[in-house]
Amino acid sequence: MTIRHHRGRYEIRRFDLDELQQQLTSEPWVITDENVAAAYRGAKTELVLKPGEETKSFPSYQHLVEQLASLSVRRSHRLVAFGGGVIGDLVGFAAATYLRGIPFVQVPTTLLAMVDSSVGGKVGVDLPLGKNLVGAFHPPSEVWLCHELLATLPDRQVRNGMAEVWKYAYIMDADLADQLDAAIPTQASMLSETLVDRCIAHKRDVVQADEFETNGLRAILNFGHTIGHAIEQVLGYQELLHGEAIAVGMVFEARLGELLGFTEAGTAAIIEDQLLRQGLPTDWEGFQNPEPLLQAMFRDKKVVGNALAFSLVPKIGACKLVTDVPVAAVREVISR
Repeated sequence: MTIRHHRGRYEIRRFDLDELQQQLTSEPWVITDENVAAAYRGAKTELVLKPGEETKSFPSYQHLVEQLASLSVRRSHRLVAFGGGVIGDLVGFAAATYLRGIPFVQVPTTLLAMVDSSVGGKVGVDLPLGKNLVGAFHPPSEVWLCHELLATLPDRQVRNGMAEVWKYAYIMDADLADQLDAAIPTQASMLSETLVDRCIAHKRDVVQADEFETNGLRAILNFGHTIGHAIEQVLGYQELLHGEAIAVGMVFEARLGELLGFTEAGTAAIIEDQLLRQGLPTDWEGFQNPEPLLQAMFRDKKVVGNALAFSLVPKIGACKLVTDVPVAAVREVISR
């Protein structure tokens, strides 16, 4: 599969595990985290970072680029991000900024990274005040997919990635929603290459049409993310995984759409039921105090002026960016 962008294009390439390990062995600058390094000892890694969302931060970024400088990494080299979304985003941001930009390869090891964060060219780090507030558009030179990597995922990470799969169904693929509803994948063995490729193709179509988020189309990929990111920030990027926070966000943003008269009545109940059967959370006790969440939402990148904006689904299989959402409506939904 080919992804086109403003500077050219990159390929999504598939490998089996032996082929991937050979590829990684030939690369001098493979960067991963401790969990992946322990699971794939046969793959050579140059730099190993701490796992977890807290690694996607300025201190980790500074440590990484200082390491690159000490190792005399040049513009003619390329970095290889071998890991989940945190490693992909952090290494991609280092590649975008170190020496004013060097190439990098995405090698996603989680379902969430395969179907979402490894494709599209967004890279960055979190701030204590908000998620992904510092970053760049820096497309990878290639994405290497190895379906066998998913076999090592614990069930919680499968559910975490499935939140983004459900997102694609809700925003642009009602047939996928029906298929998932009939047979919900709950274990790594139930994940197919076809499912992964279908999600990647959806993201390809969106990012090629709106690479730099200038016409509002790419914003549909943020369904559930305005509330979900706010939850992550309030929690200090602890307790809930990204997909878990997004699952809660999708339910409550569907409720918001219904309250505004934008979303078909009953849609939120369907989404809540499906995500519950997936094993994902659909509520969060922190909603009892909405003000910190609202403060975090006002730092969301979709905000225009003093108005909140949300990517809302009018029905399952469609999505649109809605601007100037009343704060009172948001407060009512998350305070119930």
